[in-house]
Amino acid sequence: MMMDVIPFENTWPYEKQFDDIYLHECPFCGEEQVLTHMKPEVLEQAKEGIKTSLILPCCHGKITILEADEDYFWADEQLRK
Repeated sequence: MMMDVIPFENTWPYEKQFDDIYLHECPFCGEEQVLTHMKPEVLEQAKEGIKTSLILPCCHGKITILEADEDYFWADEQLRK
């Protein structure tokens, strides 16, 4: 089964430091250095292509992650302007 290509506008960078997963900036409200509640095992599932929801603590915006790589979340909606 071939997955549709996810456009780059639907990506958002993240950073992992130890067991913490950060966003440099929230795609919804612009808050900087957002510490997510995502657990490392959930990130690993996202890297395996398991659809994951991420609720951001700053504004309760929701990213539906279709997959993840080492640098980006690939979402089901446009996150970049």
